[in-house]
Amino acid sequence: MTLILINFSFCANSQSNSQKEYKRVRTAYEDKENFVKNLLSENGIKNYEYDLLITAYKTEQFLQVWCKPKDSTTYKPLIKYDFCTSSGVLGPKRQSGDFQIPEGFYHISYFNPASSYYLSLKVSYPNKSDKILGVKDKLGGDIFIHGACCSIGCIPITDDKIKELYILCLEAKNSGQSEIPVYIFPAQLERNKFIKLKKQHIENKELIEFWANLKTGYDLFKTTKKEVSFSIDNKGKYIFKEN
Repeated sequence: MTLILINFSFCANSQSNSQKEYKRVRTAYEDKENFVKNLLSENGIKNYEYDLLITAYKTEQFLQVWCKPKDSTTYKPLIKYDFCTSSGVLGPKRQSGDFQIPEGFYHISYFNPASSYYLSLKVSYPNKSDKILGVKDKLGGDIFIHGACCSIGCIPITDDKIKELYILCLEAKNSGQSEIPVYIFPAQLERNKFIKLKKQHIENKELIEFWANLKTGYDLFKTTKKEVSFSIDNKGKYIFKEN
């Protein structure tokens, strides 16, 4: 996917002002800031003092945005955004041009206010696991959560909804959050759904093993509602740490 890429440092207090130099960002605030403030207020958050976390589920086709006040240790659901469309099949992204939405543990690496798809949030694919398990030197990298309604590996949520998410993420950065986690799963990995996934892909032991690894992190976040701590070993496996 070809996008106009503009890299911005995440400097607290200046990020919002520099972003508002772009008309699309100003329009997003004009159209959606009251909605965002009301949404946060309804969830007990004032003055943009919060952290965000995003989970995505490819089978169910939606993003769940989680939020916590700065003085809290656990996240709560804030708002859900449906995928407008999708591409590829279940399973991780392993090379450029495979049309796959990645699966794994990432973060928002930068904001693009001049995207080919209105506004976009760069997902930090490829991570260390992708680099080990993917096709060497052919991984690709332009994976975004963005507006519009087209995808060859990205997650589109329409121009209207990206305005809201863009503001939420931008203000989380302004309030001092260093990284906004993005966890992308093949599905909601409760036990029954995971059993169903395994049955559907019973001949692909490597894929099932990969999903079982993701499920460990999925279960940890579901239980603790805290950001998942992990490292990645030399085989590309996530090693999760209890919070």
